Amino acid sequence: MPLTDYRCHSRLRVRWAEIDMQRIVFNAHYLTYFDTAITDYWRALALPYDDAMHTLGGEPYLKKVTLEYHASAREGDMLTIGMRCLRVGNSSMLFDGGIFRGEQLLVSGELIYVFADPANQRPTPVPALLRELFTGFEAGESTTQLQLGAWQDLGDRAARVRQAVFIDEQGIAPAIEMDGQDATALHALVTNRLDQPVATGRLVTLSPGVSRIGRMAVHRALRGGRLGRQMLDALVQAAAKRGDHQVVLHAQASAQPFYERAGFEVSGPRYEEAGLPHVPMQRALTTNLP
Repeated sequence: MPLTDYRCHSRLRVRWAEIDMQRIVFNAHYLTYFDTAITDYWRALALPYDDAMHTLGGEPYLKKVTLEYHASAREGDMLTIGMRCLRVGNSSMLFDGGIFRGEQLLVSGELIYVFADPANQRPTPVPALLRELFTGFEAGESTTQLQLGAWQDLGDRAARVRQAVFIDEQGIAPAIEMDGQDATALHALVTNRLDQPVATGRLVTLSPGVSRIGRMAVHRALRGGRLGRQMLDALVQAAAKRGDHQVVLHAQASAQPFYERAGFEVSGPRYEEAGLPHVPMQRALTTNLP
């Protein structure tokens, strides 16, 4: 199958430790590549694995793998692994995968998983929500929903994401994280198809025509999947729509490249806040933003 037939793509570079005495990738590593692609497939579905499986009441267990080798990958090759769900049975899920170097198919694979109760590993029917999610994703549907609204409407779920990211993960004090500005802010909330909150952010008015974006948080398991950019664009567009001419933010230093790609510029020296390095940034707005 051509690479274009796969909606979910994973990319990786072959490491020196993965080649054998023939100076090609040792055959068993291709199964690891496919396993990595399956993990990325769950991320493409916007499903944080542990949280999602707890909600669904089971987990997928690998039952059978068939690999067919067509050509060899070598050290330093940049590979793309395509993955798609072909069929969902009562408790089984059939995935088709391909490992490509450019457009050349190197290895094709078929992976069969069984959805089972983790307590006894006995098969159980694939939940209807998961079945629908597979079908929708493969048909090109979005796996998330973004809402803009007030704290009174979105706050309970947004707070769960912020608690996990800022307080539990980054160690920020609750008194600093909950700063009293939520009640008047415009909030963005991204949920997956299981209605689990996976990302949030907010827009606070500083002065007439100037707003600040902050509290940008994405579930740890789903970062790098464009959820953050989706939220950022929505908040920027909301600011432009209401007539703001500038949006500012205080970015954690590690996130500076992310905001620069979205058109923000550094507006001052780095400083420390809540024990973490930050950098002030800003972006001028026009009212005709898409």
